[in-house]
Amino acid sequence: MSVLELKRMANQLRQDIITMLLPAKSGHPGGSLSSADIVATLYFHEMRVNPQDSHWPDRDRFVLSKGHAAPVLYAALAEKGFFPKEELLGLRQTGRMLQGHPDMKKIPGVDMSTGSLGQGLSAANGMALAGKLDKKDYRVYVVMGDGEMAEGQIWEAAMAAAHFKLDNVTAILDCNGLQIDGPTEQVMSSSPLLDKWLAFGWHVIEVDGHDIEQLIAAFAEAKATKGKPTLLLAKTIKGKGISFMENQVGWHGNAPSAEQAEQALSELREEASRLG
Repeated sequence: MSVLELKRMANQLRQDIITMLLPAKSGHPGGSLSSADIVATLYFHEMRVNPQDSHWPDRDRFVLSKGHAAPVLYAALAEKGFFPKEELLGLRQTGRMLQGHPDMKKIPGVDMSTGSLGQGLSAANGMALAGKLDKKDYRVYVVMGDGEMAEGQIWEAAMAAAHFKLDNVTAILDCNGLQIDGPTEQVMSSSPLLDKWLAFGWHVIEVDGHDIEQLIAAFAEAKATKGKPTLLLAKTIKGKGISFMENQVGWHGNAPSAEQAEQALSELREEASRLG
């Protein structure tokens, strides 16, 4: 996809997020919207996947460590063709496929069940180690939240990835500055993140997490980096794309009402129109 097409896809993912949250009456819009550009770039430009064979051994792997942002992953999988888009309307409903957090046993295209924060990078490391042992050239991508940096397991995994020289791991840190209890710097400061990840032996690239061109260039740089894992330190806006949700902690885990959803979709459609 071209950069313009990726921007359109990110907008579509945002529309899908709102559309699926409305009937669910629950879910996490803020962190799903903040990572839409990242996920769109991964699934529609960067990653090697096969919707007709979700267990293809040579596929690139994706781990959504911040599993509560499942709506953005589900939207990408549906748009990619892993399952019909109609399934999105069954989000969080009893007896339906799409649970509140990703389930690798039930959802085509999900490589790791996540939701207990802090565990995603460890799982990604395991996949990457397996790839090296099997002499496979697939890459492993993991999206984490900045609030998640308070989890000790993240730092154990960061240390291990550098120790084992897992240059087939690319982690993306979605730094939207907010978590369920408020600003991350007030709840539990993890600053300075750049210095910490560098000290743990990672190659670090700072990017605007909503700039498709920067993301494409950063993923290319990660591929070219040998002997160490790469972290994209992505500055984002929680609730990106919807005026009344942007930078509002209250939208971490609350679904919109019908009126709010209509306003949100109207804004997103206007943006889609501007993109042509």
